[in-house]
Amino acid sequence: MISMRFHCKMAAMSLAGMVFIFCQLTSAAPLDKPADDATLSAAICPVVYPLDQFPTSQGYRYFFYGDAFFINEEGYLITAAHVVSSFRDGGQPHILVGPPGGPRRLQEADLVAEDWEHDVAVLRAKPNPFVGQHSVAFLPLTAERLPPGKAVMAISLRPADLHDSHTSEEPVEERLQGQVIDYQFTQDEDVREEAESELLLFNQKVAPGQSGSPLLSADSQEVVGIVVGQWSRPTVIHFATTARPVVTSPGAALRIHYAIALLRQHGIAWHEALAAAAPPNSPAAQTSGFSPPVPLSLVATPYPPQALMGGEVVLDALIDSGGKLAELNVVHGAPPFLEPVLSAVRTWTFSPAQMGGSAVEARIGIVFQFPQSFMPKLTAREHKYDEPSEDSAGHGALPVITVEPNYPANTTAEGSVALYDVVDPQGQVASTRVLRDVEPLTAATIAASQQWHFVPGKQAGTNTDSAVILVVTFRRP
Repeated sequence: MISMRFHCKMAAMSLAGMVFIFCQLTSAAPLDKPADDATLSAAICPVVYPLDQFPTSQGYRYFFYGDAFFINEEGYLITAAHVVSSFRDGGQPHILVGPPGGPRRLQEADLVAEDWEHDVAVLRAKPNPFVGQHSVAFLPLTAERLPPGKAVMAISLRPADLHDSHTSEEPVEERLQGQVIDYQFTQDEDVREEAESELLLFNQKVAPGQSGSPLLSADSQEVVGIVVGQWSRPTVIHFATTARPVVTSPGAALRIHYAIALLRQHGIAWHEALAAAAPPNSPAAQTSGFSPPVPLSLVATPYPPQALMGGEVVLDALIDSGGKLAELNVVHGAPPFLEPVLSAVRTWTFSPAQMGGSAVEARIGIVFQFPQSFMPKLTAREHKYDEPSEDSAGHGALPVITVEPNYPANTTAEGSVALYDVVDPQGQVASTRVLRDVEPLTAATIAASQQWHFVPGKQAGTNTDSAVILVVTFRRP
């Protein structure tokens, strides 16, 4: 397990009772669609702390701290939690709004949701700055996992003079153009072991004060991460297409799926290219009134580079009535696959199971499969497992026979496909939904999964509807 502290974090100011956020506004961004490149800066809000009790002719003098950005036209913003940690125990945050070149005004911004363990927080401006003469822009979000080499862009706003900053001055926009170079699971030194987070590393150096700014896909201009600092461990990575080494000590961004999970938990809308809908209930679930847990955020894990052959990890998980992972039992798994899988699954969040309209705890099965990448295959594609003991009072739907998919011909694709199966009390798959699509690997995964056999989930000694999540990670031969 890797532990790190971000260089971009700054000590909290214990004397600050309020947080002010300066938002550069524009009237050019329509309310019914996200901002284009010309208005991206209108969604970015530098976080500052006031150093004056009353404004002067230059406005408020402030201490610059980091960034936040709007995610919808209702005035909600996302930032890194450590940016706003100074009012974690109280204090009213504010924002400064106004057109470029014009006077700014103070208005409140409430802290409405936070995940301190994964370093993400949600604010809401009031009154809503999208209503009025000037409207801010918002940025769409995507949980897509960009492959290494994909172009990304970080946008931040900072004061022109870091040592003598005033609200009457125009902020300076900085754009970092780079590429995805790696993903790392890491743990902050200040939080408990279970709070591991997945970071996207990109080949740009992040300066202090850029925490909380959005990292966007250069192609879609959707937010893929929240900048949290500089990766503190020296890293040398080569892209597959070039022998040139990537810059060491890259920038680090928290993957946006943590923020999406937080928004879902609090019923806050956001914009994305293709909104993820909850998997439909199976016919059995519709008649029984029970629906299994549904993942809100799900990350895969890369194929371990040291693995010579393929492997599988089978887990039995308990999701409590709050949608949290309460228990994780290893049914099958070994190095080098087990530890990366456990690190990934511990970051997942769920919508809890429902029974008669009420949230209840329920068990699910989770299977990570890493098909062997030799062609032709050197070992059998089919794997068999023992059925759970009859004495077991409860478990999720678990596989007893799995089949590795064949690597599709005429492709060099790799990555992870994720499926969500609902298994009925007879052990039959009642419905299947694709959670993560990587064609043509998805079709091969579905074809192979149709040959899998399961034992049904059991609760209080009785077979029941249950869900199983299949994550199949391909490595090109």
